[in-house]
Amino acid sequence: MEAITFLFDGFQTALQPHNLLFAFIGVLIGTAVGVLPGIGPMSGVALLIPVTASMTTGLDPAQAATSSIILLAGVYYGAMYGGSTTSILLNTPGESSSVVTTLDGYQMAKQGRAGSALAIAAIGSFVAGIVSLIALVLLAQPLSNLALKFGPAEYFSLMLLGLAAVSGLAGNSMTKAWMMTVFGLLLSTIGLDSVSGVARFTYDISVLYGGLEFLTVAVGLFALGEVFKAILHKEKNDGEIAKIGRIIPSKEDLKESAGPIARGSLLGFFVGVLPGAGATLASFFSYIVEKKLSQTPEKFGKGTIAGVAAPESANNAASGGAMIPLLTLGIPGSGTTAILMGALIMYNVQPGPLLFDEHPDVAWGLIASMFIGNIMLLILNMPLVKIFAKIIETPSKYLLPLIIAISIFGVYAVQVTTFDVLLLIAFGVFGYLLSSHDFPLAPLVLGLVLGPMIENNMRRALTSSNGDFMIFFEKPISLVLIIAAVLWVLVPLFMKLKGKNVVINEDM
Repeated sequence: MEAITFLFDGFQTALQPHNLLFAFIGVLIGTAVGVLPGIGPMSGVALLIPVTASMTTGLDPAQAATSSIILLAGVYYGAMYGGSTTSILLNTPGESSSVVTTLDGYQMAKQGRAGSALAIAAIGSFVAGIVSLIALVLLAQPLSNLALKFGPAEYFSLMLLGLAAVSGLAGNSMTKAWMMTVFGLLLSTIGLDSVSGVARFTYDISVLYGGLEFLTVAVGLFALGEVFKAILHKEKNDGEIAKIGRIIPSKEDLKESAGPIARGSLLGFFVGVLPGAGATLASFFSYIVEKKLSQTPEKFGKGTIAGVAAPESANNAASGGAMIPLLTLGIPGSGTTAILMGALIMYNVQPGPLLFDEHPDVAWGLIASMFIGNIMLLILNMPLVKIFAKIIETPSKYLLPLIIAISIFGVYAVQVTTFDVLLLIAFGVFGYLLSSHDFPLAPLVLGLVLGPMIENNMRRALTSSNGDFMIFFEKPISLVLIIAAVLWVLVPLFMKLKGKNVVINEDM
């Protein structure tokens, strides 16, 4: 099978000593990021983009892109593993996808079964990661073959679908998500017009001619924004950390969790593939399914092992599933994959249908490294769980200055301009203000990343059709993608309105 041959080539890339080191560093930092409440995978990945850029300066561009994305992806799925630690020991989710794990995980910890809960979370995460990667290998090549049928019109419509999918990253308000998307698109227009050479929104500031750097915006919004939030809100963990006893789960625990792990892995993967759905939704779905299928649903919420196994498997499978639309279609499936997409573009690697033809070493090297990374995570998480638990106790007075230093020095090392450091701080304040008022940050980043691609493909399509906009509706694939984008926006809107009408009628 062709995909297996490509995967073996990917393993040759991933097993190079420097790439193994990058994968190890990625999963190690990712676990720590997941363990620390409040940071989360989005902030962790954004923070490490400038670090990876500095670490890969001696490598050629293709190798630098591969090594960097291996490390950043390691942080992404490593954080999914680590997020369960605080959920179980402290009743505080490391990131949003671990919220459901607190329901039974913390109850198990209070019963003296914290070790078993953490072990099952690690085993479930490993199984789910492998299941999602096998599916990724099988689906990647067929989807990338669609590249032959994609022209500028199809690409434009695909990018529109990507923006429509941002409604899934909306948080509580779709209106706020769209406002952020439009603002991201506006920011992407700053700089010299690639066709006419006209300066747009630069106000004669020479450093703006190249546009706003994705790196500066992402690190400012996510990493520094979280720091300002922690400082101003004086966030700290006052909960009592549960003691960890026996790490190895019993045969009964393994037997009880086998079904939930299998179902959570499959469900999580398919939910993760849907752009915008994400790991949080997958973990909630998985928990609900297990509760419905269980012969003893009354045990859920009181410390049942299935209540830990199912959501932890689902959120890790979803992170693997989210890589499919990113790598094969160029549509980020979550906020973190939107940042990964920006990092790839920064290295002149365009995610999407042509990725597997133009940059097979990057695509297959990344997939192979995720297999290796999952094995590393299982080896790390089982024996070192007590050490990772100690990370929770890191005082903010040490952690926050470290994040600020990495952010500023990292951005300056890559951009080498004082202006970018000032811009970083400005976006940090802006990110804090937005998140404080419940404005989602991921749509802004997505708009900034997709903006130039939307503009370029629209222009190319209109040039070929002599300015006729019907080209977007005459091409079958383009039309299907536009219809899908419209439905993606309208269906949730109608469902919301219908729900409100039902409530009004019941009140009457």
